[in-house]
Amino acid sequence: MTEAEEQFLLRNQLPDSYLDSAEKWFSRLIEAYKAPQHPALVIGINGTQGSGKSTLADYLCTVLNERYDLHCVSLSIDDFYLTKDQRHQLATEVHPLLATRGVPGTHDIALALQTLDSLLTQNDAGETIVPRFDKSCDDRQPLSQWDKVSGAVDIIVLEGWCIGAKPQQEAALSEAINKLETKQDAEGIWRHYINKTLANDYQALFKRIDQLVMLRAPSFETVFNWRREQEEKLIARLGDSAQHHSGIMSAQQVADFIAHYQRITEHSLREMPERADHLFQLDDQRRITSAQ
Repeated sequence: MTEAEEQFLLRNQLPDSYLDSAEKWFSRLIEAYKAPQHPALVIGINGTQGSGKSTLADYLCTVLNERYDLHCVSLSIDDFYLTKDQRHQLATEVHPLLATRGVPGTHDIALALQTLDSLLTQNDAGETIVPRFDKSCDDRQPLSQWDKVSGAVDIIVLEGWCIGAKPQQEAALSEAINKLETKQDAEGIWRHYINKTLANDYQALFKRIDQLVMLRAPSFETVFNWRREQEEKLIARLGDSAQHHSGIMSAQQVADFIAHYQRITEHSLREMPERADHLFQLDDQRRITSAQ
């Protein structure tokens, strides 16, 4: 095990066995992406909350840099959330549910496009500032804490739960699919706004993706347990200071939160596998059972 691999395991709180599993399943990705390309190759990773998207993105960047000396940059669509103030303004002007981060319409897609295009055109002397979002306080980090990426980039990995997602047909929006939509979006204003935004701004971003990788959960029902694990990891990372962060969610808050994602998640689970360039099927323990 190399030092870079050890650091990867520490960052992601993973056992050594992860590397064996990753080598087995993801070697096809490494082989496909190991040659430098200019402009940079953009890899999109789609998966539900807790499916391992950010871990896979980190693994790809770690291995491609370590073995092939490629300059890889990992981006999360989460880092492009609108600020808390911007979302509250949107909630006032469009629908109260838009105060909650996550769904299409709550990201700054213009900033995402600007950042991605800067990285794609960056030369050896260039520098791009990459925004970062702090989930523990539910707001964007100050500009002084954004990351700086210097030099030409070979690989850009963009991960997120709705990466590559397609909008639904209007007819599919007529009926509420859960208690959240029934009680808080009875007129369908929220879900129609999300769908319209996904059909327009987000597709412009997704067109930048050269290769789409999907980590496919067995069902939406598995998402609660996976998302709860993420909260526990966040609490562990913050230590004693976790109690002072308003962004930390209880089990019930996690259940309420993921209801916002159900519609697009279930739609993607149905339609995305046919068009993903690389599809990895997961079981309820997040283990890969097949790949194509």
